[in-house]
Parts: sequence; C-alpha cells; structure tokens
Amino acid sequence: MIGLDKEEPVESGKKLTRHEKHMKAPWSLKAFRDEGPAHMVFLDSYLMDTYEVSNKDYGEFVTAKGHPAPAYWDDPRLNKPQQSVVGVNWEDAKSFCEYRGTRLPTEAEWEKAARGPEGNLYPWGIDFDETTANYGKNHDATMPVDSYPEGASYYGLYNMAGNAFEWVSDWYDPRYYGRLETMVNPTGPATRAWAGGTGTYVDRQALSAKRVIRGGSWVAPEKTVRTTHRFWNGPLNNSYGVGLGFRCAKTAPPEIDEQIKDASIVAYVEMGRERFVEAQQAVSRGLAIDPKNIELLELRALIEQSMKRP
Repeated sequence: MIGLDKEEPVESGKKLTRHEKHMKAPWSLKAFRDEGPAHMVFLDSYLMDTYEVSNKDYGEFVTAKGHPAPAYWDDPRLNKPQQSVVGVNWEDAKSFCEYRGTRLPTEAEWEKAARGPEGNLYPWGIDFDETTANYGKNHDATMPVDSYPEGASYYGLYNMAGNAFEWVSDWYDPRYYGRLETMVNPTGPATRAWAGGTGTYVDRQALSAKRVIRGGSWVAPEKTVRTTHRFWNGPLNNSYGVGLGFRCAKTAPPEIDEQIKDASIVAYVEMGRERFVEAQQAVSRGLAIDPKNIELLELRALIEQSMKRP
C-alpha cells in the first residue's frame, strides 16, 4: 500500500497519541495532502542498497570519473569516509548509480523498501521511536551509513528514516497519487509537473519542476521520517540545508523470480506427498535467495506446523 490514508477512524474515547494529534492539525492535513489517497501498487522484483551511499564510495567515483566533488566535501563534520554523502544533486546521484551499473529507485520502490509488507508507518514499525533515527538536529551531522541497526526496515535497509534525504528517480507532482495512472511499476509523472499553480502548499514554497526526495535527514523535523512522507527539491540543487543524499537500486535478474517460483512449486508438491523434509529444503533454497519473501516464510511455517501433527 503506497501513500497515507487519512480517513481512518479513531475509536470513541481513545486518547490520541502525539503523532495522531499532529496529523489532525489543520495545517498538517493541508501539508500532507500529496501523500494520499492510499493505493495498491505492484512492483517487479528489484534490488536496493542496504546503506546510503557513503563518502568513501562517492570519493572513489569522483576520482575514477573526474566528477565534481559534492558540496561541503571539505566540511569536517560531514566528510568522514563512512558518513552518508550529502551535497549531491539529482544529476550527481544518477551519474553515480550509472557508474555502478545501477539506477536511482523509483518512488514506489523506495516506499516499499521502507514500509515492508505490512505497510509500516516507520521503517521499524508503526510506532515512532526517537532513538532509532538521526533527525531534527539530534546530532550535529550525518551518522555512519551503518548506524541505527534497530531502526532498519523489514528488508534490512538502514537509515530509511533520517540521516540524509534520498533522491529517487520520479518527478514530483502533488496530485500524482490521486490520478492513479498505473498501479504496475509506477515511475512517476511522464512529464514535469510545475509546482506553481497546483493549488497546494507547494505554491507557497517554490515555482519550478522538482524531483522527489524521501526519508528525512538529520536536519529535518520528525514528520519527515514517516515512510509515507513526500518532499521535493530542484534536480540541480545540492543544498546542505536539507541534507541531500541517495542510495541505488536495480531491477532483479529474471532468474531470481524463476528460482523462487520453482522453490515454491517444489515445496507444495513435496508437501502433497507428505515429504516435509524435502519441502523444507526447497523452501530453504528459495529463502537463501530472498530471506524476507513472505510467501516462502508462510510456507515454511505451514510445513513446520504439518510436521508437528501426529
């Protein structure tokens, strides 16, 4: 499920949490209008970096390709090798990913990787935990890319909340979710949507075409670390003020899906024959490829349950 649905009822007499009060504030509802309506999308298998791109990795790219260094490259607060690289614009991020034989993730891919199969509101779950992300200037700069393991997403991705805002490939359009142009592998608006004249809060912020950034940063407020939060910046902007970084993704090779499908089929066949050990082995082969595959995990639990029956 992509986006945030704001029509969920609150039980009568239930005490609102701080987050719920925040979301019900009139200015907040107006500002977050671009996150809805919630809708289902279907994505082909893809691979995504566990960590944000580090200064070390980006420095190797700068040296190898003669690419300009990012903004604030000489800032001692931000340029340690294992810190997330910041001060890169969208074109820089795109060029780095292409250098690595990858690409920027789509906005839908980014959100799925952050939310997991249960649609978490935060990478780690449904409840906010201020100790699991670097946001709101609770540190003076970015943290190493492998920080906050307790805040990792279901798929094991680090710092999907806070540390650095992450560029994705899509153009920004505040009304894109409402149009639901496609539910299969959406890649955002086909053409640029100019922020001016949309009738939303962005009119008061800037006038130009924008690219989507996701995930909040060490300088951004709490509301930005939600997995549904959408923000934007000019593709040539490398502003330190919002902490612009990124991570890369790529479409999974077709044989991965085939191998996982084969593992499921074999497991079901072996279960039908009551050959549960062989069924377990088939599931294990699939999970070796995709350890978080929901279908295989549920199948493994079913096999284990069957083996316990007298």
